[in-house]
Amino acid sequence: MTLRFSCLIRRPHQTLPLAFVAMLAACGAKEAPAPEVAASTGARLDTATLSADAVEIGGFTYDSSRTIPWRASATVPARLQLDPAAVQTIGSITEGRITHVQVRVGDVVRAGDVMVMIHSHEIMDARSGLARAAAELTAAEVSRSLARTAAERAQRLVDAKAMSRAELERALAGRQTAEAMYEQASAERERAQGLIDHLLGEGPIPKDADPHDVLIRTPVSGVVISREAQPGTVVLPGMPLLTVGDPSRLQLQMRLSEAASQGVRVGSAVRFSLTDDPTQRFEATISRVAPTVDTLTRTIEVLASPTKGARIGRAESFAQAEVLGAGGTPAVVVPAAAIQSLEGDTIVIAVEPRGKGIFIEAVPVRVGRRSAQQVELLSGIGAGRRVVVGRAAIAKAELLKRRGSGGE
Repeated sequence: MTLRFSCLIRRPHQTLPLAFVAMLAACGAKEAPAPEVAASTGARLDTATLSADAVEIGGFTYDSSRTIPWRASATVPARLQLDPAAVQTIGSITEGRITHVQVRVGDVVRAGDVMVMIHSHEIMDARSGLARAAAELTAAEVSRSLARTAAERAQRLVDAKAMSRAELERALAGRQTAEAMYEQASAERERAQGLIDHLLGEGPIPKDADPHDVLIRTPVSGVVISREAQPGTVVLPGMPLLTVGDPSRLQLQMRLSEAASQGVRVGSAVRFSLTDDPTQRFEATISRVAPTVDTLTRTIEVLASPTKGARIGRAESFAQAEVLGAGGTPAVVVPAAAIQSLEGDTIVIAVEPRGKGIFIEAVPVRVGRRSAQQVELLSGIGAGRRVVVGRAAIAKAELLKRRGSGGE
């Protein structure tokens, strides 16, 4: 019986003997090229083995599916602002007219630096009071010295029986009165000196300062953020003159709806990036959650403190923040970048080592909750599977190439 052979077509999952391969060549079958990405023996569709060179060119990065408590999250706009604890508003301590403003917005200042000079009658009254108190203290000191001498003499006379006991008691009473007057005069002088120190502050006095000038100094080091003081302006006690703050101490301000704020509490984590540079991400910890809803916006203010030492940016910069709530029920999750779509199917690309190369497989999955960082897997793979995260689109392209070639 004569057998007639036509060109044979190799099916997936079928290994052909060498004799059949020779017959395929005789029928004009094209020799299969030796691509860099080749299917392993017995491989299925949507799988491929990548050589070490292909892996190096692809530049893939990997992660693993894992079981962790699912954390609800909300992505909201945010803004960086100066930490109020690091901001000091400096007001006038006297009534008068501003004569000098020593700084401008943006100047770096140190604690004790003179910021503003105010021409005021109060400093002159304080100087007069100090002079008067000093004179009264001198007089009281003389009177105390005389009273002490008189009391000592009276005691000697009484001992010599040359003076009555009543006269000695009057001398002792005079000494006590002189001592009290001295203490009062000393306290008054200290008060007068304290008022001068309050109006001038501690530190060197500028060369252009007038005896009539009250010196306003900064109590903290930092940068001048705002300046309300202008030369020639008449001010009253308490009027704001300047604001000094530490620009490195920032906080993140966000506003969440009531629904989005569920599970958000002090200590919860926040990830954010600046609008001007979305590629760089930072971390923060929630430090305050407002106890009430804003009556106008119907939102809840949430404040977070960025990680210490992070160089973030300037105050009043806008950001995009992801607020992570408290952990809930355990769920199998993978990084969001691991989720791919393959011709209508939702997949993750599982990976296993093959010598110096890797074996990849498109695994269909069913997803649940999502956040900007992770996705919950309801079915498909369990915890502990290694998956492609970075450059996953390149791995998917290799799988699509195999689909297009029917698994060749």
